[in-house]
Amino acid sequence: MAKLKLQFARPDLLLLASVLALTLFGLLMIYDSSVVLALRDFSDRYFFVKNQILWAFFGLVALFIFLNIDYHKVSYLGPLALVFGIVLLVVVLLPHITPQVLGARRRFGVGPVTVQPAELIKLLFVLYLSSRFAKGQKGEGETLRLLPFLIVLGLLIGLVVLEPDLGTAVILAAVGIIVYFVSGGPIKYFFFLIPLLVILGIGLAIISPYRAARLTTFFNPQADPQGSSYHINQILIALGNGGIFGRGLGQSRQKYEYLPEAPTDSIFAVVAEELGFVGSSVFLVVFLFLIYRGFKIALGAPDKLGFILAFGITSWIALQGLVNLAGMVSLLPLTGVPMPFVSYGGSALVTMMAAIGILLNISRQEVKVKG
Repeated sequence: MAKLKLQFARPDLLLLASVLALTLFGLLMIYDSSVVLALRDFSDRYFFVKNQILWAFFGLVALFIFLNIDYHKVSYLGPLALVFGIVLLVVVLLPHITPQVLGARRRFGVGPVTVQPAELIKLLFVLYLSSRFAKGQKGEGETLRLLPFLIVLGLLIGLVVLEPDLGTAVILAAVGIIVYFVSGGPIKYFFFLIPLLVILGIGLAIISPYRAARLTTFFNPQADPQGSSYHINQILIALGNGGIFGRGLGQSRQKYEYLPEAPTDSIFAVVAEELGFVGSSVFLVVFLFLIYRGFKIALGAPDKLGFILAFGITSWIALQGLVNLAGMVSLLPLTGVPMPFVSYGGSALVTMMAAIGILLNISRQEVKVKG
């Protein structure tokens, strides 16, 4: 009789190479896009890139740690890790702990070291859902499976919206629904959940003045070119300036205090202006290749847990990139979501590097048939 044996293989080096390539490219573009801001605010042209190099180091440490820890053991911590993440989301809302910056409370820390819980919760949520849905508890009805999912999802979205961070809330909702259905959730619930979340998202946008302004800007970018439409207009100018081959590396004009959030949310606009359509396409090909390798790992996972976990992580990274890029080309309202591995931000980079480590660990494990 044939027996199944779990063997360890070499991790997916192509996935690792694509992540390292994007991270190094991100360091280059962060330095390029942040020089003006760094000199103005910190009198150090290397301020942002030095911080990002430090976070990239910690990210690589996290990647190699999770690469060498069996993902089954990591999944056991899913529920506890989610509770920890929820506590952080509550703490970040406390006024005496977290200062309000531009009307939002999203990060806390000591000195230059800060943590953004909303970035961490994306991975913790995927870990929780994977461990929950992979168990497939016998005799559990679909209602008992759906209700806890909706309660947890609602709690996370509520806390993130209070920061406020609607972009992260949208990604959490989308990733949660994807994980729910790939784990075997009935497709009939899809026609209930999607309209519900769309209505909720529109409602949250309408009741908030700044979100309502963004929505208005999305439908009419020329409505207030010196106000609510300023950001998207400067992005579109940068994209148009790039043309086919770009102005050349380091030659962006929009980064000179015209383009808001140039090293973070708007970094793709600087990429497009300096490297043009050709350079932007190469960047997108590398990013899409990373996503392809992630889904390939999911399809080749040795068990249901590995499949759900890999699919959830890859979907999260893909959706975050898609939301960022769609905002840059005015296909979606701007949400403040960073570009994976490229935008400036320590919490996002370290969290995604840890997630890649889990993906690589799943890719190491394969089932061989003996006998």
